[in-house]
Amino acid sequence: MSSHPAVEITRSDASRKASPARLPRRAGAGFKPQHADAILADAFRIGFLEVHAENYMGAGGQPHRILTRMREDFPLSIHGVGLSIGSATGLDPEHLARLKTVVDRYQPEQVSEHLAWSTHDSHFLNDLLPVPYDTETLDRVCDHIDQVQEALGRRMLLENPSTYLGFEASTMSETDFIRAIARRTGCGLLLDINNVYVSATNHGYGARDYLADFPLFCVEEIHLAGHSEDMDDAGLPLLIDSHDRPVDDLVWDLYDHVIGKLGPLPTLIEWDNEVPDWPVLKREAQRADAILDRHAIVSLGRRHAS
Repeated sequence: MSSHPAVEITRSDASRKASPARLPRRAGAGFKPQHADAILADAFRIGFLEVHAENYMGAGGQPHRILTRMREDFPLSIHGVGLSIGSATGLDPEHLARLKTVVDRYQPEQVSEHLAWSTHDSHFLNDLLPVPYDTETLDRVCDHIDQVQEALGRRMLLENPSTYLGFEASTMSETDFIRAIARRTGCGLLLDINNVYVSATNHGYGARDYLADFPLFCVEEIHLAGHSEDMDDAGLPLLIDSHDRPVDDLVWDLYDHVIGKLGPLPTLIEWDNEVPDWPVLKREAQRADAILDRHAIVSLGRRHAS
């Protein structure tokens, strides 16, 4: 893998639009309505909350009442899972309009989506599917991101995928593909470190080698989650990005490595399946906060010594 200087990154007109305040450089948690009372009563104040946009695309009701209350006390990130940025048939204008309504309603500090596709024509597939890394797909993804940023009037973040197979049609690496997207559209990046570890294990390359070639200077948020283990047809390890358990120790090690390079960044604990009680998520967030605090102290010491 080759190194790429930061001067390659430029910003599109869409990304220069005024943006809200950024998320705090602390740990946050994916918000589940059943945790609302526990979060509000807890002396520990989570750094921020993140919600899936699609859960709030209805006009009203209890979900909106709860999130409106939480928004009074906590910074908010909105994370999309159904925009289908990589779709070969174009963005769904109705879905994009619904996303804009949610963003306008809650004015989140951050908006993000996946590098994936999940729709074809009028069919929705309940999964985040990979794209080939070639020039045709690059042009399409960049065009879609430009459309999203123009519609929302703000810069979005794009999340790296977890993948289980590769395409023979790919003509560039995932890191080069993502770097080119950031350069051409001016979008920021959401680095999911569990996705890095899952993909590296599944494809047989080094997670740190991937991170060494990733455009880390474009990263504005980090995701951490748990994964499950399976076996492929050849009897080799196959990791599944399941979001149903604590963050793996090896993923924590990668996170420590990245924060050591970048300094503290907003970090989300994702737990979407087999969701535990709030104290379990809080412990994961506190572990991330401890790493963030340690590196913040080291960075401060370096500045004072220089």
